[in-house]
Order: sequence, then C-alpha cells, then structure tokens
Amino acid sequence: MNGRSTIRSVCVFPGSRDAAILRYREATEELARELANRNLRVVYGGASVGLMRVLADAALDAGASVIGVIPRCLLDREIAHRHLTALHVVETMHQRKERMAALSDAFVLLPGGYGSLEEIFEAITWNQLGIHTKPCVILNVDGYYNALLQFLERAVADGLIAKQLAARLLVATTPGEALDLLGTPVVAEAPK
Repeated sequence: MNGRSTIRSVCVFPGSRDAAILRYREATEELARELANRNLRVVYGGASVGLMRVLADAALDAGASVIGVIPRCLLDREIAHRHLTALHVVETMHQRKERMAALSDAFVLLPGGYGSLEEIFEAITWNQLGIHTKPCVILNVDGYYNALLQFLERAVADGLIAKQLAARLLVATTPGEALDLLGTPVVAEAPK
C-alpha cells in the first residue's frame, strides 16, 4: 500500500488499563464513533479490558466493523472480547502485531502504556525500514504524549533520528484531526 491509497481499515493502539483521566476515555469513544462515521474498519488487540474495551464497545455501538487480534496466552488475562465482528487468535505477540498490521491501512496511538508504545514504535520502525508506507498517528489527548514528543525532538536534534523520518510520525490533538491525517501521503524512500 502506498501513502495515497484509500484507507479502509485503521489499527488503533489503546491502553489495556482503565484510564484515571476521564478525557482519555472520552477521546477513545470519540475516535471510535468517528471511525464508524467514516466507514472505517477498526482493528485492535481484541481485549475487553481498559481503553481497549472502550474502543471496541463504542465502535460496535456506532455500527463499525471491529476486528480483534489476541494471542492465546492473553485470552484469559486480557479477557478476549466475545462480541466483535471477528476475533483472530494467534500464538505469539509478534504474530498479533503482524496480523494487525496486515489487516490495517494505518495506525493510531491513543493514551496507553508500554504495550501501546511498543506497538506504535514497531509500526513506525517498519515504515522507516520500508516494510510498509502506512501512516502512523499519535493522538496526543490533553498533552499525554508531550514528554514523549519532546524526547523525539531531542533524538532528532542529537542526530539519532533523521528529520525526514521523524516527520513520518504524525501528531494530532483530536480524533477528527487524527483521521484527517491518515490521508497524508507517506513518501517512500530508500530504507535505512
């Protein structure tokens, strides 16, 4: 898929814990409704816990198709969501990320922890390496990712991330803006 292809399916990386901040839940619900309003399929980690459950429930309630991907080892711990359009059970976390990427045309990061960060960084790394050219967006709800974005600016300033590669990780402050950015072409360059 090139950056100009039509986006039909969006992989969302929300946290697997309940957020202490109500605004994170509200933004997750708003993103889910906006995905449904734009007739975009939702792909996510398949769990019925935390913001992952909020995303799936709100998207389903709004009429979106929701595909979950969960590793067998997390079926009980993350409590697989049993009311999705489809649930793919895979053997490993790596297979989970591979399957979610294969099912998606773009990636959006919501507030989350280690797992959510790891997922978006793998997606942007694959982009950097030329494995895909799918857009990657951080939804920076109420400045949740400000410190992370400052760190990335420092990495660019220190020469550890190329400026043109850093520009591939898009940043939005609202769900609508995040989805609007999915139409931003990602320029394919020679892999690192």
